[in-house]
Amino acid sequence: MIDILQSYYTYADSVAAQSGFLSDITTGGATLLMVIIGVVGYFVQARLQSVFKRYSAVAFPEGLTGAELAEKMLRDHGITDVKVTHTRGHLTDHFNPATKTVNLSDSVYSSSSIAAAAVACHECGHAVQHAVQHAEGYAPLRLRSQLVPIVNFASTAATWVIVAGIAILASTNNATVCWIGIAMIATSALFSIVTLPVEYNASERALAWLQNTGYLKGNSIDGARTSLRWAARTYLVAALSAIATLIYYIALINSRRR
Repeated sequence: MIDILQSYYTYADSVAAQSGFLSDITTGGATLLMVIIGVVGYFVQARLQSVFKRYSAVAFPEGLTGAELAEKMLRDHGITDVKVTHTRGHLTDHFNPATKTVNLSDSVYSSSSIAAAAVACHECGHAVQHAVQHAEGYAPLRLRSQLVPIVNFASTAATWVIVAGIAILASTNNATVCWIGIAMIATSALFSIVTLPVEYNASERALAWLQNTGYLKGNSIDGARTSLRWAARTYLVAALSAIATLIYYIALINSRRR
């Protein structure tokens, strides 16, 4: 990956030599892109909260809570080693493969609404993915799992590596450390991109189960689908933001090398 980025900068340097202001434009454009994505992200989060609030007021037809539905979905898929638990917060729901727990938030665990049903079953969708991964091999999840330890380190160290790289670049004109930092940022961006199919697939599994069991139909299933669709868009925005951040740092380092 570092070699690829170095090749990019070799090309970028030749272009910059012909157009001295190109790097500044690129950096400014990347900054503007990040601002735009930030605004879009704010809108998506606000819309998600609005949609969740709306469908939290719509009762689940069978009167089952998020926790009860999660347990039923797990059993229907033959998963007996995953426990449904409660976690504090609002929309802090997640599946933890390490502890084999589906953790449902305050607004989902004991709520018997369509929104709660959608979120609870989505998290169970991840549990199903993990079960399928071990039985058949679910490629996106396997790749995402392999990237987790790398991204955990890279997301913490990348900024400091970039800062150190810029300092070294300024004094020695050696950009090697910068390439390493940018490779770390690229890994985080890749993780965000790989996360997209995993999240969309979990939602598809949740909706399919809710519909096939007959729990939801018509307007009810549409409400669940709308809730999950807006939740998925938060991951899309996160991926775009990660890509914009990568572009910004590429442009920044390139401008320092003029």
